[in-house]
Amino acid sequence: MVIKSGIIEFEWDEANLDKSYQKHGITLKETEEVFLDEKSFVVPDVRHSQTESRYIILGRTFEKKSLFVVFTIRKEKIRIISSRKIHKKEVNKYEKAQKDSQV
Repeated sequence: MVIKSGIIEFEWDEANLDKSYQKHGITLKETEEVFLDEKSFVVPDVRHSQTESRYIILGRTFEKKSLFVVFTIRKEKIRIISSRKIHKKEVNKYEKAQKDSQV
């Protein structure tokens, strides 16, 4: 899946606005920055797509913080479900994908 270039509009569930910050120290701004990372990549979140298609994006913020963000797309808006720091295994996948895209 490729996210269309251009203006990206985000939608946040009011109940989840502070959840990623309280749980993981990740701000809304940092979460949104991952979508601007040219080296980020998106994969389907098959395990959690029973009621709607969900996706995972792995990427970095402007301050080089590596994040794992779960989202869906509703009415051409990116709706963030959760955001956290990438685990070590996920960092390896992100770095491998970066190398593979340079070939």
